[in-house]
Amino acid sequence: MTALARKEERESERTCIVTRRREPPEAMIRFVRGPDGVIAPDIRARLPGRGVWVGARAALVAEAARKRMFARSLKEQVETPPQLAEDVDRLLEADCLQMLAIVNKAGAVTAGFNKVADLLAKGQVCLVVEASDGGADGKRKLRQSARRAENGTGQENDGVPPVIGLFTSSQLDLALGRTNVIHAALAPGGPGTSFLSRCRRLATYRGATLDGAPLAAQMRDELPDAGGRPDETVEISGSEAAEDRKLDE
Repeated sequence: MTALARKEERESERTCIVTRRREPPEAMIRFVRGPDGVIAPDIRARLPGRGVWVGARAALVAEAARKRMFARSLKEQVETPPQLAEDVDRLLEADCLQMLAIVNKAGAVTAGFNKVADLLAKGQVCLVVEASDGGADGKRKLRQSARRAENGTGQENDGVPPVIGLFTSSQLDLALGRTNVIHAALAPGGPGTSFLSRCRRLATYRGATLDGAPLAAQMRDELPDAGGRPDETVEISGSEAAEDRKLDE
């Protein structure tokens, strides 16, 4: 990297008021003083006025609020809501769901267990969305379906698409304008990439993986179905069949 490139990269970074580390803007949250004197999150970094930056992690935002760091950094009196970290989480979450609605309007979302399993088997999925309050058995079966998909060589496909598990079924219902959404798949290309990047930001902020599990948790390998049966088909439970019936109504 040339000296000029290093200079440009450094100038594009921002300094976290908590850690004093420099990071790219997309890895941070900007805050500004609102007209009412209350500190306001600016998750898209578009609001006018002088801003300060905090690393995009809930613990850092909570610490900045608790230690009154916004007033010191802005050098003016500001009111900091005690629930600021939770407010940021809701804004990041809403940003993700809004983008999911845009992806859906583009015709790139398929919902329903059977339909998602079929697309996974054909390798026509760039990522999977699963309701955080959905059954663990259905999630396991979809992952197995993706791994069993033949990639033209007769071998199992290890390239399982990213799985998003950050939203409840009711949130997915609202975003997609449907009912009882537990499993959904996004087609490759289009605005799905923007949705994924927003989800990565939300997961990082929560200290979680994309599927919603805490980063510190031990991720267990998913085992094949008990009983030693061949895995050519994916059986669906009564709840998964009900999901498909609801979506088809």
